[in-house]
Amino acid sequence: MNVLDAEFVLGFMRMANDGWEQGWHERNGGNLSYRIKPEEVNSVKEQFVPKQWEPIGTTVPKLANEYFLVTGSGKYFRNILIKPEDSVCIIELDDKGENYRIVWGLVNGKRPTSELPSHLMNHEVKMSVSSGRHHVIYHAHPTNVIALTFVLPLKDEVFTRELWEMATECPVVFPDGIGVVPWMVPGGREIAAATSELMKQYDVAIWAHHGMFASGEDFDLTFGLMHTVEKSAEILVKTLSMRPDKLQTITPQNFRDLAVDFKVSLPEKFLYEK
Repeated sequence: MNVLDAEFVLGFMRMANDGWEQGWHERNGGNLSYRIKPEEVNSVKEQFVPKQWEPIGTTVPKLANEYFLVTGSGKYFRNILIKPEDSVCIIELDDKGENYRIVWGLVNGKRPTSELPSHLMNHEVKMSVSSGRHHVIYHAHPTNVIALTFVLPLKDEVFTRELWEMATECPVVFPDGIGVVPWMVPGGREIAAATSELMKQYDVAIWAHHGMFASGEDFDLTFGLMHTVEKSAEILVKTLSMRPDKLQTITPQNFRDLAVDFKVSLPEKFLYEK
């Protein structure tokens, strides 16, 4: 099968374009990666032309010999639909999880996303804590979430509670809450380690003054998760622009009642009295 005809590649391209149309990927901002299933690898493997091995910049032994579809460094999300072979690539990891090589894509040169260490460290964590169900890691620059990192305390409890209150569906969509990473230089091992530590608890991590990381089982769930968080952030930004306090909101007991009806578990640390 031609790589560009594979369902997982088409889903990847659609999700990337959806993010572009939301306005989350200015210039070459953001990145996306997908851990390819063995049967999907086998369906396109005949098209692979392996290049030389390169160091990942970190070690992810639990991902040894795995394949990933990832966006390229310096590539624009707006071009993924029209120039996929130039914009994305499939990489293979070695048997120690220390090196990668491109086996398809990026036909005009370049490397995988500069955030590759963050993506792979987060894939390793989410694969473990989800019993292998999670396959997608998505990083974008949603405007309203970023704006809130300048005015809210950079605490998991605050961001989770404020965003839960903005839309009733939020505690159902992300019942475990949201983690927050203070500002760090992007692309290195330090921010990758901080994010992957949060991903042991959460499916969403916010990078202060930068953007958001989200993890999910498939493209629809992962995009929907980020979309929900950003819409909630937009409502909060609009609310704060009208007045500094809320006349009414969803209470801790309301959340507990919601959890019972929707059969989700909401950590009590987010249901504090204000």
